[in-house]
Amino acid sequence: MAEGAVRAVVVGATGYTGAELCRLLTAHPGVALVGLVGHRTAGKPVGEVLPTLAGRLTGEVQAFDAARIARDADAVFCALPHGASAPAVDALRAEGAVVFDLSADHRLRDVDTYRAWYGEHPHPERVGEAAYGLVELHRAAIREADLIAVPGCYPTASILPLAPLLRASALDLSAPVVIDAKSGASGAGREAKPRTHFSETAEGFRAYAIAGRHRHTPEIEQELSRASGQDIRVLFSPHLVPMVRGILATSYLRPAGDLDAGGCVSLARELYEGSPSIHVMEPDGYPDTAWVRGSNRALVSYTVDARSGWIVAQCAIDNLVKGASGQAVQAMNVRFGLDEGAGLTHLATWP
Repeated sequence: MAEGAVRAVVVGATGYTGAELCRLLTAHPGVALVGLVGHRTAGKPVGEVLPTLAGRLTGEVQAFDAARIARDADAVFCALPHGASAPAVDALRAEGAVVFDLSADHRLRDVDTYRAWYGEHPHPERVGEAAYGLVELHRAAIREADLIAVPGCYPTASILPLAPLLRASALDLSAPVVIDAKSGASGAGREAKPRTHFSETAEGFRAYAIAGRHRHTPEIEQELSRASGQDIRVLFSPHLVPMVRGILATSYLRPAGDLDAGGCVSLARELYEGSPSIHVMEPDGYPDTAWVRGSNRALVSYTVDARSGWIVAQCAIDNLVKGASGQAVQAMNVRFGLDEGAGLTHLATWP
């Protein structure tokens, strides 16, 4: 272990986001991955559970023990499902651990909102405690936080292109904010589900949880409202596309004045100046999920429909990297004073 390295443990290491965290952390120059924690896989060799780590990490997957994890780690990544994450996070925080929670359990700031979308919160006293881990918008809060709620994949792709326009009061909010998003099947997680079987996704393309039914809706609205300073409601329509990784979010917005695509680009580049992860394309660019696959990059673009006058804002990310694990690593870099892009400089795997 390199002297001064941040010691990291991944809880829930054998799911897709946990495995992606292991991939990123093993290559991070300032991190030592000192433990992988699982439930059903505890006691099994790491290389058996995660074949990509065979020959790179030895030892066994460990059972959850909050005191031991807090003793061994500087940073704990909790990659458990919502509901299951909150008790683990509470136990880890009680032991003084710095926790990066990749579930939805600590993203929402209002317990009633959480209850309406997810049910009863296992530890409602911790709701509102976490810093929201979208680094480009909340660096200062993340630097001081011991609990960071890593944003969801759909919210990340939706918020990034809209936040610069909302912060500049550049949108007519009497018009609806419409977000149309497409995601690969890995967003549903590693556990087998009928709707994500290969035979049910490979030749199909469908919407799901539309008309205000998707649980990421309140998270998107919360953060867009924070960016604008007023209450925002969105029409959010997610779709499942037959690919493994990637999200493309396309939003339709009415400008408050005479704002062209070049003006949108200027606002976004000003806000995201210095970000190692966000690339704002030239006006009328068309981001492709293939250009970000496997990377922590986000491609943001703007076009204005001359006939309607509406703005079309787009963002492409890898849902498992900038939409989850890479975002968590980026937040860790900020929290521990490392270079923000450390361990995240690799480009997409293309073609």
